Amino acid sequence: MGLASALASQYPGLKRELRMARIDSRPEEYIRKSLKNAFFMALSLTILLFFYFDKSGGPLATLPVVLLGLGFVFFQFNMIKARAAVIKKQKEIDRDVLFAGRYLLVKLNSGQPLVIALSDASKSYGVASKYFREIVKDIELGKPVEKALADESEYSPSPRFRKILFQISNALRIGIDVTQFLEATLNEIADEQMIEINRYGKKLNSVTLFYMLLAVVLPSLGLTIFTVVATLAGITVNMTFFLVILLFLIILQSIFLVVYKSIRPNINI
Repeated sequence: MGLASALASQYPGLKRELRMARIDSRPEEYIRKSLKNAFFMALSLTILLFFYFDKSGGPLATLPVVLLGLGFVFFQFNMIKARAAVIKKQKEIDRDVLFAGRYLLVKLNSGQPLVIALSDASKSYGVASKYFREIVKDIELGKPVEKALADESEYSPSPRFRKILFQISNALRIGIDVTQFLEATLNEIADEQMIEINRYGKKLNSVTLFYMLLAVVLPSLGLTIFTVVATLAGITVNMTFFLVILLFLIILQSIFLVVYKSIRPNINI
């Protein structure tokens, strides 16, 4: 058993993650590629450190340990990339999942068969159309509709899209009207999105309050008071001090921009 195969056994969920991320690679191949990339990146940095230590008289004996440490870090980073790809695809689908489901529901309510409705949904606008296209392709290759929906549901990056496909597949298996299950699921997803919007409003108020205190009121009042005190005490304030304050404010503003973006619900209204 090779190193890649041995490591693959330590990541039992990697196969499913690769399938969900739509990465066309077996776990052993992905791990082997990650090991190679990690080795070359770690070796490159270690060589740079060698030249630096050689000139500065640094501890050259620690370079093998540094090589192993960097290799481990870069390997773990490469392994996380598959999970990050799944999360990215999940956000893309969740943004349009409600519209895609409603589009499919309108087609079914108009009297179209499920296969035709899925085919039309695969040609519609949005990220979800790509995943409907995979279902249609499996059906065209001879896979039963229930099986194609179940497989796509199992390996879908989005739990909400997975719920829609599961309910359709379940309705077909039971033999009842698909539109009833689909409409109920879409109403549930819409309620979940409304809850997210309400939570976002509460979070936004709190973050805005901290923003006003830390990024607006405190810097302006603090700088004014410090300037007055420095003038009365005869303390000389040069341009470097103000540049440091400006840099701090830029970093603080950037942090709040990231926070505002991170708490925003992934909903396309």
